[in-house]
Amino acid sequence: MSNVLLLRTNLTTILLIGVLCAALTLSMPVIFPELLHGHHAAHVLLHIGGVVLSSFITILAALSYRMLRSKRLLLTTAAFATFMFTQFLLLAYVLDARLFSFMLKGTHIYEVGHLFTFITLGLLALGVLRHD
Repeated sequence: MSNVLLLRTNLTTILLIGVLCAALTLSMPVIFPELLHGHHAAHVLLHIGGVVLSSFITILAALSYRMLRSKRLLLTTAAFATFMFTQFLLLAYVLDARLFSFMLKGTHIYEVGHLFTFITLGLLALGVLRHD
C-alpha cells in the first residue's frame, strides 16, 4: 500500500514540476516586457501565478475524477476549470485591454471576472454539499 502512495506522490511532484516549467517557459515572452513597469509587473505575475496554480489543481481534480468517477469531484473539477478560465481572461485583459473593448460593449472585464468567480464558488459549494 505504501508503494502506491509513494508512486502517487512522485507522480504528483512530477506533474507539478512539469506544469510549473511549462508555465514559466510560456510566460517568459509575456513577462519580460512588463518587468520595468513596477506594479503592473506584479499584477501580471499575480495572474500568471493564478493560472499556474489553477491549472495544476484542475489537472489533479480531473485525474482524481477519472479514477474515482465521483460527481463531487466532477463539480470540483468544473469549479477549478472555471477559475482557470477566469485567470486567463484577467491575464489577457491586464496584458492588453484593447482585446475586450469591442467584445464587452460597456461591461467592464472585472464584472465578468467577478461573475466567473461567483460561478466558481457556486460549483465548489455544490461539490461540498452534494451527497454521493
